[in-house]
Amino acid sequence: MSYILALDQGTTSSRALLFDRDGRIKGVAQREFRQGFPKPGWVEHDPEEIWSSQAGVAVEVLGAAGVRARDVAAIGITNQRETTIVWDRKTGRPIANAIVWQDRRTADVCDRLRSEGAEPLFRERTGLVLDAYFSGTKLAWILDNVDGARVRAEAGELAFGTVDSWLLWKLTDGRLHITDASNASRTLMFNIHTLQWDDELLQALHVPRGVLPEVRSSSETYGEVTATLGLQSVPVAGIAGDQQAALFGQMCTSPGLTKNTYGTGCFMLQNTGAKAALSQHQLLTTIAWTRNGAAEYALEGSVFIGGAVVQWLRDGLGIIRSSSEVETLARSVPDNGDVYFVPAFTGLGAPHWDQYARGTIVGLTRGATAAHIARAALESVAFQSADLLDAMQADAGVRLAELRVDGGGARNDFLMQFQSDLIGAPVVRPETIETTALGAAYLAGLAVSFWKSGDDVANQWRAERRFEPVMPATRVRDLRGRWTQALERAKSWVTA
Repeated sequence: MSYILALDQGTTSSRALLFDRDGRIKGVAQREFRQGFPKPGWVEHDPEEIWSSQAGVAVEVLGAAGVRARDVAAIGITNQRETTIVWDRKTGRPIANAIVWQDRRTADVCDRLRSEGAEPLFRERTGLVLDAYFSGTKLAWILDNVDGARVRAEAGELAFGTVDSWLLWKLTDGRLHITDASNASRTLMFNIHTLQWDDELLQALHVPRGVLPEVRSSSETYGEVTATLGLQSVPVAGIAGDQQAALFGQMCTSPGLTKNTYGTGCFMLQNTGAKAALSQHQLLTTIAWTRNGAAEYALEGSVFIGGAVVQWLRDGLGIIRSSSEVETLARSVPDNGDVYFVPAFTGLGAPHWDQYARGTIVGLTRGATAAHIARAALESVAFQSADLLDAMQADAGVRLAELRVDGGGARNDFLMQFQSDLIGAPVVRPETIETTALGAAYLAGLAVSFWKSGDDVANQWRAERRFEPVMPATRVRDLRGRWTQALERAKSWVTA
């Protein structure tokens, strides 16, 4: 058995990657799927399309690499996290579209819970803020708005899961209804200290316990594939939410090590070890992973719109034909021309947590061009990430030594240099930037002894390029000051 297969189910595409014993990629397949926007602020996916796209790329990558099931030691799953799916236990069919993590439809529910004084309870037990981002209120919305769903849920006929649970259910023909602690910790229903579903939180959200999956370790053998994919009998042995998987893939396995993933959103995580450190600066406390009976924790800052702003330039505005063109267009002007783009299409995440902010472009003049907008869009990703790092450093009380980066946006040299300039610290890009899939592969491979120890995989991490800050501090201060002004224009837009 020479390979680990990672299933990387993301917000806009499903991917499958084969890794060898050296942690090198031996095959990749990817397939985009449809995004649904039925109302302003709503985002949905078809769960069956999530499954068919993920199953399709799993078959495709094996075929392209000439790999058979007997060559695969294990499968690791990593997934878009808070996206919520409810399905019929008997038929396996979803009762509604998946409500995506970006969706804002339950903002009023979060406001109500906050007005009732519930936020301290949720904050202390889950490490999260009350925000529509997380799964709990999405699940309650489905139960309350799909005909008969609540009655069926209370009768034990329905199953809830984040995308990892859905994929594992499909891979095992409904034999397994489980999740791991990293995904459970993103639901508003899981006590990150006791590592159990919390009855008081479930009661506050009006969620029956019977719909919930069993919570297991992030690295253990759960069961074997039974679906007809050419992967029969291959064990599934690792599960982690995409950002926690990337933290593991970046080998940020010691307290203080920090990574930022530039994907559809941007997600900065700092390992805090065995300590669940409660943020004083509006960050989240989350479970990084559980292994060998122990939990490790992380502080997290979440940017809802990162690379998605580039997709919007392509699909919504039409100023580029492919995402790869954005760097060339942005570099074609010497600066942003005092144009600032706040891509709050689905509100603002950490550290602002404004559910009612919306996307805003300010500073336009007759001299502004598509290039200025493209540059402002890329800069917005770095500005948002710099805001996260400020909060993280304030919580930690120490300056960051380096920021490890990954995800598709990490390939953009302009963005990485600008990020380094804004934070005043080195930005380090590894040789393998597919660290989300790599982390899932490591978790699965360690569970089946494909790799013998954490040291075996730690020695595989290698830097490809290091970006050092070069921008004068006065220029950084001016740029960030103008960004803060632009942020204020975007906040509370839909209630104005």
